[in-house]
Amino acid sequence: MSIPSEAMVLPRDARTYDDLIARFRWQVPARYNIGFEVCGRHARDRGRFALYFEDESGATAAFTYWDLQVRANALSNALAALGVRRGDRVAILLPQRPETAIAHVACYQMGAIALPLSHLFGPDALEYRLVDAGAKAAIVDPDTLPKLWAVKDRAPELRHVIGVAGARETGVLAWDDLIAAASREFACVDTAADDPAMIIYTSGTTGSPKGALIAHRTLIGNLSGFCCSHDFFPETGDMFWSPADWAWTGGLFDALLPTMHYGMPILAYRGRFDPDRACWLMAKYGVRNAFLFPTALKMILKEVGSVRAHHDVRLRSLMSGGEAVGEAVLDWARRELNVTINEIFGQTELNYVVGGCARVFEPKPGAMGRPYPGHRIELLDDAGQPVPDGTLGEICVHRDGDPVVFLEYWNNPQATVDKFEGAWGRTGDLAVRDEDGYLWYRGRTDDVIKSAGYRIGPSEIENCLLRHPAVANAAVIGVPDEERGSIVKAVLVLTAGQQASDALEADIRAHVRGRLAAYQCPKVFEFVAMLPMTTTGKVQRRVLREAHETNTP
Repeated sequence: MSIPSEAMVLPRDARTYDDLIARFRWQVPARYNIGFEVCGRHARDRGRFALYFEDESGATAAFTYWDLQVRANALSNALAALGVRRGDRVAILLPQRPETAIAHVACYQMGAIALPLSHLFGPDALEYRLVDAGAKAAIVDPDTLPKLWAVKDRAPELRHVIGVAGARETGVLAWDDLIAAASREFACVDTAADDPAMIIYTSGTTGSPKGALIAHRTLIGNLSGFCCSHDFFPETGDMFWSPADWAWTGGLFDALLPTMHYGMPILAYRGRFDPDRACWLMAKYGVRNAFLFPTALKMILKEVGSVRAHHDVRLRSLMSGGEAVGEAVLDWARRELNVTINEIFGQTELNYVVGGCARVFEPKPGAMGRPYPGHRIELLDDAGQPVPDGTLGEICVHRDGDPVVFLEYWNNPQATVDKFEGAWGRTGDLAVRDEDGYLWYRGRTDDVIKSAGYRIGPSEIENCLLRHPAVANAAVIGVPDEERGSIVKAVLVLTAGQQASDALEADIRAHVRGRLAAYQCPKVFEFVAMLPMTTTGKVQRRVLREAHETNTP
């Protein structure tokens, strides 16, 4: 198989981290278009396979890159006929399905700005984003149409709604009819690498969600981390899958778009995540490369356990991110999946900048990894000064010459200014760096617990709690204390069959005290049926803090 030309020079024969970094080079052209790079150039080979699709009902379909491209061409022409112009925003309110990939390609190649929106959003969340972005058109399916229909009249710039898979309502344009009537020929517009390609809304610690404006060249900036985290993707026979929603950075830039950049196949599955079915899907489709959130991995471990005994899963690479995986899950993956998990770190504005690459450097259990090639990372204190090794600091990314850095926050210039400390982009995430250059995650800047003079990050405590056999999931927050300022509170979900009791609480406390410092041991415990999570699998500690304040006299 011939590998497409890359927008970077990654030394695939590197055997050490220093060699990997020293020989890496970005190659960012002045003119660049995501639509052409991920589909158009591969469609020249009509037999090049692109995408499998399956849904919960068992319905299946398969597409080559040519299949996707001709449909994207027709959609670009149809959108243009509806009045969508270069720079207009097109909302894509769809789960994983072929039309989602097609819509993205269609938007990029016509110079429109894609507005991916999660199919899990409720009407209020949709209304804010549609109005703030000024979306001119929206693409929906039967599940998302009712949510959009409830707010469409409050989005004054929204002129057209396109329904896929039979989504019907008076005034909704049928996807199939538009595609059938439009020309299958479309010439990709000439875009600069710095031209905007999409807006992804991120939820901050305060205020309304902010729309991160992403450039076409941002895809290039994700490639070094993507390739390294999948042990030099692509190799012949590689096949990708992730349950990550294609409306988020994790689904788009950690899965769909880089896989298509290399002209490799990907699986789209429309349905709820189920641990056993996830293993069944990976076995059925011969998935060799996967991105699974820590929550998903923990669910597979708890509910499937011995994957070897039940499914013929043959992964070559496995990446995880969003939260720390933990040593127990790492050991399980080596044993049951015969693969070393490469953990990664990034965020929408500054994605895929730190992580592991087991082929080149041995991971340290619990560590985030090292800076990926092409990304300059520093830990800064509150005054914007670098901190020494072993000292807690905020993870910051230097923006000069790094194509991964976002353009700005949509309609929010002050937030853009606040995001940077000079040339450094602040992530709001805390870590310490060891003597070998590995970063160890310690939590968000707003999640730091200051107790009796100590600055305590929740991640290490949560990982320890998860190693207790009675704990299925855990979140750690700081709660007010008159004497210490704050104390550590653990909010726990127990495994099936376990009941909360004073004895169990004492046993969990002893488990933590025996493994971490005394000041890290939770002073307060709460047992709950489930933790509040974001759609990308992150624990919402802010919600837990607010709930504690509400319920405390």
